[in-house]
Amino acid sequence: MRMKILIGVLGGLALFLYGMNMMGMGLQKVAGDKMKSLISILTKNRFIGVFVGALVTILIQSSSATTVMVVGFVNAGIMNLSQAIGIIMGANIGTTFTAQLIAFKLTDLAPLVITIGVAIWLFTSTKKYKEIAEVLIGFSILFMGMDFMKEALSPLQESQVFVDILSNLENPVLGLLAGFGLTVAVQSSSASMGLLLALASQDLITLEMALPILYGENIGTCTTALLSSIGASKTAKRAAIMHLLFNIIGTLLFMIILHIPIEYIVTNISDDPQRRIANAHTIFNITNVLIQLPFAGFIVMAAKKLVRGEDAEVAGLKYLDSRIIETPSIAVGMASREVLRMGKIVKENLNTAKKAFYNNDEKLTIKVFEEEKRINQLERDITEYLAELTRASLTYEQHGTLTTLLNTVNDLERVGDHADNMAELAQYRIDNKVKLSDSALDELHKMFENVEDAFALSLTAFKTADEKMARRVIEYESVIDKMEQNYRANHIKRLNDFTCNPTSGIVFLDTISNLERISDHSSNIALSIIDAIENKEVKQ
Repeated sequence: MRMKILIGVLGGLALFLYGMNMMGMGLQKVAGDKMKSLISILTKNRFIGVFVGALVTILIQSSSATTVMVVGFVNAGIMNLSQAIGIIMGANIGTTFTAQLIAFKLTDLAPLVITIGVAIWLFTSTKKYKEIAEVLIGFSILFMGMDFMKEALSPLQESQVFVDILSNLENPVLGLLAGFGLTVAVQSSSASMGLLLALASQDLITLEMALPILYGENIGTCTTALLSSIGASKTAKRAAIMHLLFNIIGTLLFMIILHIPIEYIVTNISDDPQRRIANAHTIFNITNVLIQLPFAGFIVMAAKKLVRGEDAEVAGLKYLDSRIIETPSIAVGMASREVLRMGKIVKENLNTAKKAFYNNDEKLTIKVFEEEKRINQLERDITEYLAELTRASLTYEQHGTLTTLLNTVNDLERVGDHADNMAELAQYRIDNKVKLSDSALDELHKMFENVEDAFALSLTAFKTADEKMARRVIEYESVIDKMEQNYRANHIKRLNDFTCNPTSGIVFLDTISNLERISDHSSNIALSIIDAIENKEVKQ
């Protein structure tokens, strides 16, 4: 009998977790690019942050995942602690959504909903409808898991041993530890809350016993973010500590001061045991945010006191963090920002190579060589991250974006190589005292100008996803190809007229060849953008 109960509870919990994860992934896909727009909202203020944190948690169905994502944002340097605290507080409100959903007792609807979900999945080829089907199927599996747990727990009503065990939970400290331990074990406060509601549905636990458990669950959910901050920056560790401090302070407030008021309120709102616990969970988290939000600055200060020191400046990735992959739609947006950042570094290095070439500046050639190492490392790191991201649950558009990003990173790295080649030619000029004629220098100046303009325009087109701008890059490419042909012919004429020597000719020809190849890669970036836009329009 005990084994049957254990298997039933574990099976139900597994279905609950799977359904919650599937529903969360489906909701993220349905939200699509709207999730990326949340990034700009996140950076405004902590009051808006609370709303965004709650919304993101409802979408991804996990306050732990939201907090881990915040740790990733802070580690990537795109969010400060004052902004992060609002998201963390909002995540605690968002996590109450699942408990409220369960308390509506929609189990009887689960077979109908899953039938509709599977029918949509099987009989439609439209990606958007399949994503909606995922939400419906996940929703149904979640409730089926709850039903499994309730059925498995029902025989325990007659078990004196279990009743005696639960009676120990009347001690608030033991209840707190039980909630903490359960959440750490299953790594999901929503799942441990689901189990608590299943116990309540069989009248195996009272509201008085449940309150310390749900307080403990709120503290237990902090362990995921704390573990994820291991190896992260000091600022990221502070974000994880803020989450812990917020929940500990809230727990102390409610256990010592607000315990009786919350019991009184939820008891008068409903007679249903499950509804009471779900309402207590929601009221606790909302009230906790309302009380602590005005003092958020003190929590930030406390985290800085607990984690001292400053972070060293990181020369590698700025916007990418594996923690953000928990939310693929936002991770894709961050990857785009990192690729654009790489493009700006390449653009600056190309400009440095030009100055080194014209000014015969050895210091600048060395700078180009050093930056090229950095660009190569960025290319490896970004490609590795994108490969990891392809294994996440992505929409059709997001898969298309990743393909564009991979192609663009490759082209940017090649532009970096050509800038490096031109720095080598500049060094060759210095070492061998190579002189170029005024007409040759004038031609190189014109070609450099056009190539730099084309490359800069390709980066702007990438940033704005502007098809007209991308097509202008392709027009530039035709112009630069003709320039290269004409300048080769002019060079042969100079050789025949003895106004240019063979050594300087090699430098000239290699330089225009590298410039023409940079133009080709700028055009490749533009073509990738056009393909992505056209594919998106066809799919819609």
